[in-house]
Amino acid sequence: MSKKDDNTRPIIIKRKKVVEGGHHGGAWKVAYADFVTAMMAFFLLMWLLNATTDQQRRGLADYFSPTVSLTPVSAGGDGVLTGQSMSGDASMIQLGRGGITQSDANGTAPEDGVLEAIEAAIMGKGGESLLDREDLRHVAVRLTDEGLVIEFFDLPDSPLYDGVEVTPLLERLLASVAGEVRKVPNSVAIDAYIASVPVVERAPQSWEVSSGRGHALRRRLPDVGVSEARVVRVTGHADRRPAATDPMSSRNNRVEIIVLRDTVPLRR
Repeated sequence: MSKKDDNTRPIIIKRKKVVEGGHHGGAWKVAYADFVTAMMAFFLLMWLLNATTDQQRRGLADYFSPTVSLTPVSAGGDGVLTGQSMSGDASMIQLGRGGITQSDANGTAPEDGVLEAIEAAIMGKGGESLLDREDLRHVAVRLTDEGLVIEFFDLPDSPLYDGVEVTPLLERLLASVAGEVRKVPNSVAIDAYIASVPVVERAPQSWEVSSGRGHALRRRLPDVGVSEARVVRVTGHADRRPAATDPMSSRNNRVEIIVLRDTVPLRR
């Protein structure tokens, strides 16, 4: 073969073509990892919703809200689920500063309007409150399907009862709100609760004490112009349904006057 033929011979270059994808590629692994992460986040969210209270969920939401300033008692407490918003009414009540809780009522508009007017007058939503600033710390008001709940509760070193007898403080609180209660003819119910006592106590009397406190308040109603005949129920709940996380907290010593809706059947 001549030298000329060698120079004109075609040169063939073989390049190996790599095809990504299919079962040999890695793109599906990224998609699968994203899916597993999303499912884990979903089930974690479901667990949190089931394992927390409404107040804890509100504190958790406030923690991530840019419109709520963080303070030593607003999130960042003893864990991420124990935060509270200083500006929230529920937190004010929990901390013993009075407040108005969120309404869960589904009543008629006219009746809601009347009960909300009583609520506003007691708490001073539209101006001056019926109670002075110090006494207002013992009061919380909320509108529910059952009616308007006016709650009085203990603060440390400031009890509402001496045993089962009302203190001058509770008498003053009752007299302050009685005028608004007299404005409507609705029936009234009284629910009393007390804080838990240590298990080492020899003879706990939680049921008797809570019932006795409810009846002691009932007997005071005529003194402030509210007919005792309007009372359709007095219930002692002992230390059930505590208002504070600590069952032995003084915040759990409380009594509720419920201005019942006319459309709500009585609980037996």
